[in-house]
Amino acid sequence: MPQPLRAITEEQKRQFDTEGYLVVKGLFSPDNLAEIESTFETMSHETVPGYFEPNLAGDSQDPLKRYPRVMHPHRFNDTAKKYMLHSPVLGILADLYGEEAYAAQSMFYYKPPGSRGQALHQDNFYLKVEPGNCIAAWTAVDAADEENGGLLVVPKTQTYDIACPDTSADTTESFTNHYVKPPKDGVAMPVIMDKGDVLFFNGNLIHGSYRNKTKDRFRRAFICHYANASAATINIHYNPLFKADGTEVVLEGNPDGGPCGVEVGEFTYH
Repeated sequence: MPQPLRAITEEQKRQFDTEGYLVVKGLFSPDNLAEIESTFETMSHETVPGYFEPNLAGDSQDPLKRYPRVMHPHRFNDTAKKYMLHSPVLGILADLYGEEAYAAQSMFYYKPPGSRGQALHQDNFYLKVEPGNCIAAWTAVDAADEENGGLLVVPKTQTYDIACPDTSADTTESFTNHYVKPPKDGVAMPVIMDKGDVLFFNGNLIHGSYRNKTKDRFRRAFICHYANASAATINIHYNPLFKADGTEVVLEGNPDGGPCGVEVGEFTYH
């Protein structure tokens, strides 16, 4: 028997199941956001080898050299781990999965003015959660729109198989060369978000992001990925996972090379 819905309505669950994504408004409070902002503002002036390695001299033409993404901040920062396990997020994930969610990854993106976006792709190509799927919870720390590098989704593509991306992406606009072509009838649409909103989306959904075309607006985002508790395997780079109470869970490393027939490491993300 499926668990009764608690954190979201039946209509919201239907939206996620039908379209592959769901925006939940105001899931992070102003106080939550202030703590996240303060933590990552302090971090932006530091170097954490292997996780965050900015060019603090600021002498590069690429703004992403000064403000690269922070990978797995939950592994070295208590605030990041706390909000990766944010109970309102986990409650919604439990409703979307129909079972408990395990946290697999956290990231923070500064995305300063002028930053490239990321070409269309699918997340579970990289996480390789099986059986089941990963779900992303993408939190807008700044309002996100078409001008400052907000997200694009191709609705209903969560029903498509994971594809091997080609390497045709325009690297003047995307910081990776991976690209997954949407179906003929697929339309990439912007997701407009306010501070504190969270976008949940299925690991097969084709999505990407715009370049930040503004001169004075960052598009900061706190992004986490989760796996269903019944999953048996995951890309080994994402172990250990975490239960809501912080208990570590180690899944078997997925040996499947995926649709490209090769092992891929941790993915880069918008």
